[in-house]
Amino acid sequence: MPAALSYPGVYIEEIPSGVRTITGVPTSITAFIGRALRGPVNEPVVCNGYGDFERNFGGLWEDGAMSFAVRDFFLNGGGQAVVVRLDNGSETADLSLTTTGGPLVLEAASPGAWGGKLSVVVDHNTKKTGVPAVDDLLFNLTVTDTGTRVTEKFINLSIDAASARYYPTVLAQGSTLLRVRTLPATAARPPAGTSTPAAADAGTNGSALTRTHFTQAAGLRADKKGLFALEKVDVFNLLCIAPHTLGGDIEPDLATDAAAYCEERRAIFIADPPAAWDSVADAVAGFNASSLRSKNAALYFPRLVQANPLREGQLDTFAPCGAVAGVIARTDTQRGVWKAPAGLDALLTGVPKLSVPLTDQENGQLNPLGVNCLRSLPAAGRVVWGARTTRGNDLLADEWKYLPVRRLALNIEESLFRGIQWVVFEPNDEPLWAQIRLNVGAFMQNLFRQGAFQGQTPRDAYFVKCDKETTTQNDINLGVVNIVVGFAPLKPAEFVVLKLQQMAGQVAA
Repeated sequence: MPAALSYPGVYIEEIPSGVRTITGVPTSITAFIGRALRGPVNEPVVCNGYGDFERNFGGLWEDGAMSFAVRDFFLNGGGQAVVVRLDNGSETADLSLTTTGGPLVLEAASPGAWGGKLSVVVDHNTKKTGVPAVDDLLFNLTVTDTGTRVTEKFINLSIDAASARYYPTVLAQGSTLLRVRTLPATAARPPAGTSTPAAADAGTNGSALTRTHFTQAAGLRADKKGLFALEKVDVFNLLCIAPHTLGGDIEPDLATDAAAYCEERRAIFIADPPAAWDSVADAVAGFNASSLRSKNAALYFPRLVQANPLREGQLDTFAPCGAVAGVIARTDTQRGVWKAPAGLDALLTGVPKLSVPLTDQENGQLNPLGVNCLRSLPAAGRVVWGARTTRGNDLLADEWKYLPVRRLALNIEESLFRGIQWVVFEPNDEPLWAQIRLNVGAFMQNLFRQGAFQGQTPRDAYFVKCDKETTTQNDINLGVVNIVVGFAPLKPAEFVVLKLQQMAGQVAA
């Protein structure tokens, strides 16, 4: 109603409809954490294709298994990755220029031996103002990464800190290659010429990572570093931690840490089998002895055998997490998050063979435990042939036994969590409850129409309850509104039983 009716006439008032559309969150944004050749450290970077990864992190690297996992992710249909580079003792390359005001030290934009291939050219062919006092403050700088042939040129840089072209600021904000480490004691422009890092200042790549760099070092969570750098990311759905070395593993406790963090963030951790699992017996014994039993984790066996471009195309063994994440993303796009990312359509692209070929009987040993198998099938090729979480052991009878059921629940939870924020501080009574039922019901109905639930009618498929039964007067006094949402999930048809019967011909009496 208008604030005041002061004059005779017609007043127009817009009445809210009560419709607040709930949008589903993405389902297959994949986070990768590990070593890379270059790039920012402890900073999540969104990559929408493998080209983005190459530009930001340097592409494939023999000492960085993560680079191969990211390659496999995009090769198998992945759409968006969030990459976090971690570091263990890498040193940043630097080069020193002698000026009349003292040494000017420039450094590579990120640690690593890649910075040793930088080349800097300075010239004084700047824009002339006719005022020597101004012209003598300007210079041009061209920096080239001779390893990748990427070149950046900055013209009319100034040594005047008050200038909009002050060179430390311009390089910090505009260059992906170079930064200023130490300024001369007295402001002075660098001399014209070419400079490269000295051998002693060429940078190093450091050592392999350990669990400490992900979750155990002091202050990681508070500083949003290591695994907790993902706190800077709004949402991710899948998490891959590639082995610390190309043919190695991550620590079992790190896998447990990752799964626990995924439970906090409503994501799924894709675990790799240890390199020592080179037979089904090893896999059965190893998984039974492991502590990875999370409803938000899935493990895939065996590893992949692929061509290694860094070794002239020779076959090498790689962890499957990146390829599996790509298959999951592709399945989400084609069928939906409720479809199990497995079967004849779940083809592993770029995988000519598997490290351990599995038979049906061997698959039958692993599947009941909750280990998802990768199979090589005639005509189909290499495919994902399992869709269970690590709580998928038949003996556990867990409600989150199947990966698609768990992922659908996480998607609904995250979507509703974000979509009903408007409810906070609203008057807690029947009009609000009706709005909640309307908007949450519309979201669930949309999923039902897409085929996400069991049942032929909405009543069979889901329910949304928010009324005086779920929210009592005591709840209202405490400022609480309770919403109950239920759904009937689709379960994958793991076992197809075909029954044949011979028809006996009729015998005349």
